[in-house]
Amino acid sequence: MSLSISELEERANEVRQHIINMLAEAGSGHPGGSLSCADIVTTLYFNIMRHRPEEPKWPDRDRFVLSKGHAVPTVYACLAMSGYFPVSELKTIRKMGSRLQGHPDMNMTPGLEMSTGSLGMGLSVSVGMALAGKIDKLPYRVFVVLGDGEIQEGQNWEAAMSAAHYRLDNLCAFLDYNKLQIDGRVEDIMGIEPLIDKWKAFGWHTLEIDGHNIGQIIKAAEEAKETKGKPTMIIAHTIKGKGVSFMEGVVGFHGVAPSKEEAEKALAELA
Repeated sequence: MSLSISELEERANEVRQHIINMLAEAGSGHPGGSLSCADIVTTLYFNIMRHRPEEPKWPDRDRFVLSKGHAVPTVYACLAMSGYFPVSELKTIRKMGSRLQGHPDMNMTPGLEMSTGSLGMGLSVSVGMALAGKIDKLPYRVFVVLGDGEIQEGQNWEAAMSAAHYRLDNLCAFLDYNKLQIDGRVEDIMGIEPLIDKWKAFGWHTLEIDGHNIGQIIKAAEEAKETKGKPTMIIAHTIKGKGVSFMEGVVGFHGVAPSKEEAEKALAELA
């Protein structure tokens, strides 16, 4: 499916509404980082990636890995809106027996490629998927979304070396750079700059964009596809809690669901 930028913006707004409704219904979850990556994930599912909801295991499908697994409400919304399962099922998130758990479970949810939640592992898995695609001579691409606090984990940098070593130009990573993690500002907990220099030094084609500008997201993904002989890292500057004024830039909403009253206020802003 390929939509216009205005249509994608509408879809991203709908995704944000689903995020608020899901987490308010569950009474727990992670709104801040789910909202910050909504534009990226929406654009991937509805403009960039090749996938078939009616055939989730289509061999040539593009693969998507949400390394920052706590932001999975964003992916659930996109999967439901794409037709992998009924939208009505979103209200079962985080409930006993639901296919939609608080972190991705590839054995339960149609369309999920990897179970994530232990931070720092998603890029390594994505490298494996991309390398398998090269070996099997399949045309799929692999997309992964990383959290900024997450790349404090050393395993990411081993994976970065491997991706460059094997010249995995079918691998494209987005860094959701909202600059806040559960304990506070990323730069205060464990500084990760200079990011562009680091990823370039590790052998990646590196871009920097506004992660809420869908036109820039599309352009960067297209440039990644045209880049040969090396993987691409897209550093996407975002805002934690984007779209809900009282959540934007507030670290307290990293892992605290909105109350009923807060949800009503947020949905009014997103209407």
